Amino acid sequence: MQTNVILITALTNELDAHRLPPGIQVFYSGVGKINAAMTTMRAIHTCQPRLILNFGTAGSVHPQHTGLLGIRRVIQRDMLTEPLAPRGKVPFCPRPHEYLSEQGTYSCGSGDSFVTAHDPWLVEQQIDVVDMELFAIAAVAHEHGIPWISYKYVSDHANEASGKDWVEKVNHGESLYLEQLKTIL
Repeated sequence: MQTNVILITALTNELDAHRLPPGIQVFYSGVGKINAAMTTMRAIHTCQPRLILNFGTAGSVHPQHTGLLGIRRVIQRDMLTEPLAPRGKVPFCPRPHEYLSEQGTYSCGSGDSFVTAHDPWLVEQQIDVVDMELFAIAAVAHEHGIPWISYKYVSDHANEASGKDWVEKVNHGESLYLEQLKTIL
């Protein structure tokens, strides 16, 4: 099956595939970078897309960031190999330590942990939101020469209330994303 556009999202309760416009094949990755990387690889091999979309929830590092945000830049927030390499960078690896989209304004830090406390490093790196999948999706897209576009809905503010807030708001961004999708396509 070949399709020009695929969409990777973590969970069905973030986005209902039945509400998507025709011509977009959705793949649900599950939570985390390994699941996202494996799903993105499978989706590329299955569909041979020209564009990879990503939508999901994110925790905001800054209280003023709310709603649906277009992501321009993504880094890994949980690659901790000091002193071999600075935080966020994989030692002895020639691949980029950040990936850029042609669209978006905000920066995302991906990691395999749910952020529930302030992290000064995120502020130093000019990270706006945190998620658990985008870095892997962008890395696989880059490896295959496929552009990516990501939108994150701020479900929480990366603090002690994040878990409760995320559960309450996990699907609140769906309608906003579907409206945004009309301008992308």
